Amino acid sequence: MRHRWVKVVAITVVVPAVLLTVADRVAVHYADKEATHLAAEKYGYQNTTDGHLDVSIEGFPFLTQAFGQNFDHVSLNAEQFTIDTTNNAQGGYLPVKQLQLDLHGVQVTSLTAHSAEANLATGALTLSYEALSGVVTRLAGSGGPIRISQAAGSAGQAARVRIMGVVGGRELNSTGTLLAQGNEISLSLPGAEQPTATWRVRLPENVGFTAARATSDGVQISMVGHLVNLGSSRFTG
Repeated sequence: MRHRWVKVVAITVVVPAVLLTVADRVAVHYADKEATHLAAEKYGYQNTTDGHLDVSIEGFPFLTQAFGQNFDHVSLNAEQFTIDTTNNAQGGYLPVKQLQLDLHGVQVTSLTAHSAEANLATGALTLSYEALSGVVTRLAGSGGPIRISQAAGSAGQAARVRIMGVVGGRELNSTGTLLAQGNEISLSLPGAEQPTATWRVRLPENVGFTAARATSDGVQISMVGHLVNLGSSRFTG
């Protein structure tokens, strides 16, 4: 009889716990999808056919965080989307390999407006040399393909890159600078019809680039933000 009573107690305790866990995971799955949809609408990180965007609310239990409208950690990962030059130059689109953003201390400030604030945001943006080579070839005008590769000497917010190819009928073999400041990325291209190209990245308010360096896999750009505004208004800058 005692064993039967223990079994009943176990079922009474375990079953509700399992149901609550399932409900928690269902709720967080729905919230992740809604957050991904809002991020895609606001920042345009899913503007290609092979683009990928995922927003994930970390931590357990989710429902406890949701009731308090405070979340310890929210991560955003976007891959294979494009950004355009600030002057919308023909062929000036630049594919972004990956943008990863971690938001810490997220507080929902308005449920109706889908707005929130984060105490801290850290992340990185990665540009491949293949993508950089493609865009500078298109922007250079006449000439052959131009190849961008790693160069030594990256410091602070300036990544140094090797530029090789044919521009305006002459051979080009020089070192250029990819500068990341605020939410803009600029690349110098000596001898081209457009010697400098600048792209603007849609970032949450108060998030900005802090460092850039050329690695063997591409250019890595770090970003940091404090008291980050994740309001629902569409980016217009």
